[in-house]
Amino acid sequence: MTELETELATLIIGELNLQDVTLAQVDAATPLYGEGFGLDSIDILEIALIISKKYGFELRSDNPDNKVIFSSLGQLAGHVGAHRTT
Repeated sequence: MTELETELATLIIGELNLQDVTLAQVDAATPLYGEGFGLDSIDILEIALIISKKYGFELRSDNPDNKVIFSSLGQLAGHVGAHRTT
């Protein structure tokens, strides 16, 4: 995994207190919804807020690309890497 993917995975696992997921179990292709991280829509909203604060840009709920952005750890990391200000 890239440094940003590892950072985001650590953030997701820690902030959502995912006790059944470890860094060793995830990679760039790991889905955020369902299998993989096992997140639901409320978890995604929480992660969007955390990312907005930490990386200095807004992840909007009305973005038509959200399905792709939140499809996997790698997709999320790519989006954060392209839009982060901090």
